[in-house]
Amino acid sequence: MEHGSLPRHIAIIMDGNGRWAKKRGLPRVLGHREGMTALHRTLEEAARLDIPFLTVYAFSTENWQRPAQEVSYLMGLIEEYMKKEIKELERNNIQVKILGSLSPLPEKAQDALRQATERTSSNTGTTLSVALNYGGRTELVMAARRLAQAVLAGELAPEEITEEIFAAQLETRQMPDPDLLIRTGGEKRISNFLLWQLAYTELYVTPKLWPEFTAADLQEAIGDYKRRTRRFGKI
Repeated sequence: MEHGSLPRHIAIIMDGNGRWAKKRGLPRVLGHREGMTALHRTLEEAARLDIPFLTVYAFSTENWQRPAQEVSYLMGLIEEYMKKEIKELERNNIQVKILGSLSPLPEKAQDALRQATERTSSNTGTTLSVALNYGGRTELVMAARRLAQAVLAGELAPEEITEEIFAAQLETRQMPDPDLLIRTGGEKRISNFLLWQLAYTELYVTPKLWPEFTAADLQEAIGDYKRRTRRFGKI
């Protein structure tokens, strides 16, 4: 029986696009395209349920090691998705944010992402954060560097650094930590995703590959979350 409240923030590791395509004898890139369709319906359902924050892992700092052709296709797909979805994002009152550095991305992809963030910046519904060229360790290193610079400049004493001050240097500083992390594809690891923010997040792993993920699957994950008791280290 469900008894808890809805999660305020859901994070998703969208895994399994390549495996989905391989099972069907299709090129991996077509799995990524189908994955965009899965993102569309998942975001639509999250907005319908009034989930305030949805964060998805779209492209990690490690993903640059994939074949150049696949990376190029992914960059084009990101550009296409943002251009295609922008009107619906506006209509559904969804705000888009980007986690990670955009500078290594192709200019067209950067432009599409900037337009999406700018045009949705005043929306007040679900916030969709897309982690692109993102790595949790890199995020922590950059936060440490900024605090070190503040100490060297005499703006901050080392003993004044608290968890709250450190968290304020992270890219997620304007949102709560995820309540629920969903990983599709059956793998049981967090893959350098939101390392600080996932400290007390509830984990939900499904064997379903990301292109197969539906609104009903999101509801099932939320239902599982609502049946849990979160203790945060307490009894």
